[in-house]
Amino acid sequence: MRRAYDAPESADGARVLVDRLWPRGLSKDDAELTEWDKEIAPSDELRRWYGHDPAKKDEFVRRYRAELDEPERAERVRRLRELAEKQPVTLLTATKEIEASHLPVLRRRLQG
Repeated sequence: MRRAYDAPESADGARVLVDRLWPRGLSKDDAELTEWDKEIAPSDELRRWYGHDPAKKDEFVRRYRAELDEPERAERVRRLRELAEKQPVTLLTATKEIEASHLPVLRRRLQG
């Protein structure tokens, strides 16, 4: 898990941006992405409701897990898991506070 603004590293493997919105001020060339999977990110409604408010974190995690159980997102999780079986995968976000973002929830889901 890293910020999309961090310089790519050789150990990153596949670099997958998992945000709904493109990171402000970041060029597509500088991002050096393998893919951008905005559909696996939390819904706009959930993202706006949460707003990285620490008091809402537990409920955010519960709701995001439920979103990941939806068939289309579950398929995307399966596809990312398959990619991770072949090579390292680095999940990227523009969020400053990675631990307060959706990335830890997604990482746990990918790890099974």
